[in-house]
Amino acid sequence: MLSYFFKRLLGIIPTLLIVAVVVFLFVHALPGDPARLAAGPEADEQTVELLRQQLGLDQPLYNQFIQYISNLLNGDLGYSLRTKRPVVTEILDRLGPTILLTITSMVWSVIFGLVIGIVSAVWRNRLPDRIGMTIAVSGISFPAFALGMVLMQIFSVELGLLPAIGAGTWKHYILPSITLGAGVAAVMARFTRAAFVEVMKEDYVRTARAKGLSERVVITKHIFKNALIPVVTMMGLQFGFLLGGSIVVETVFAWPGVGMLLVDAVNMRDYPVIQGLILLFSLEFILINLIVDILYGVINPTIRYR
Repeated sequence: MLSYFFKRLLGIIPTLLIVAVVVFLFVHALPGDPARLAAGPEADEQTVELLRQQLGLDQPLYNQFIQYISNLLNGDLGYSLRTKRPVVTEILDRLGPTILLTITSMVWSVIFGLVIGIVSAVWRNRLPDRIGMTIAVSGISFPAFALGMVLMQIFSVELGLLPAIGAGTWKHYILPSITLGAGVAAVMARFTRAAFVEVMKEDYVRTARAKGLSERVVITKHIFKNALIPVVTMMGLQFGFLLGGSIVVETVFAWPGVGMLLVDAVNMRDYPVIQGLILLFSLEFILINLIVDILYGVINPTIRYR
């Protein structure tokens, strides 16, 4: 497994280079002049042109690309066109709140999703199953931004129980985490139900029941572990979804994370920050997939990697 792990780590490098090329071409295709936005609406053309030269935006695109890849290979993501600070510093300052929000959302959504999915599978086609799947469909169907505004209106504006914006205390995490994790909990519930129902049809489950084992033992020792592998896959994918989906939620709740940083960077055509954040999101997805693959072997020792 160790050799497989290092092979996958080496495979990250060309993947990130491809992503870097695509992102570079994409951000430079965005409309708008970063130099004009950075100089301000009242700056004259001479000032804008001087700023464009300072930022290197007056050079041919291929020269900018060569410089960008050269800096990237040296671990330099450049400087923000807006704040003149290193991109790494900009990202690190905002990364903590986003990770905490994502983990909080993931924890409660996985717990609720697993519980609802298992209950629905055990009592399938009965009342608990219908209630659980109705909740799951509702969670999938309701857009995150709409759910966030509804929760904000009820619990912040009308009841005054929870803060609507900011990330100062644990109370600030409640509404954003519910908004961010609702869709994931719904997907986890449906996927868990499907995985458990499939495993419950296997011969070894019928054999365990025929031996007189209690339903609790059958579920916990024979069904849960075998149904967990596809669920773990979905958990990894959904964690990546949460990191990407945090952009909308952070905008709704004015959350000081990388999602808001990306929105601000796009509005200001801050090329280095946009490129750095998309590379970060890509790296996160790659690492999550690698961790999920490793967890397969932990959950099921019969799986071998080459």
